[in-house]
Amino acid sequence: MERERMPRWPLALVADEQDEHIGYAYANTIDSDDRWWKRVTPPPSAEYTDRHAVALKEIGVRIPWCGTGIARRIHDALLADRNEPYVTLMVNPLAGNGKVHRLYESWGYEDIGQSQPSAASPVLAAMVRSLG
Repeated sequence: MERERMPRWPLALVADEQDEHIGYAYANTIDSDDRWWKRVTPPPSAEYTDRHAVALKEIGVRIPWCGTGIARRIHDALLADRNEPYVTLMVNPLAGNGKVHRLYESWGYEDIGQSQPSAASPVLAAMVRSLG
């Protein structure tokens, strides 16, 4: 797995197997003024917003590697050595009949509210977990 800096996304990770991309994740640091937090209802606790946090924007794994643990390995590698106290993500709680939401719960994430980034998007579960 290789971490790389990208212009808009400060941290990205791509997983390869035998020179073939099999998965990726990207994230960025957010602060209390970020629209990420402003879209969450009810407003998140200052415990999460008063300091910088990592916003995990997306994790993707190619179908042949789904269910192999590679998504968790990508997640953990992306967040290794971060100084922020929390990581947050948003997930459609209906994705995979709730399976994706339950997966994040099994990784230690907890619901803190909901977000609907646009009128056309589904209502997402806003989740957070400690990086400590």
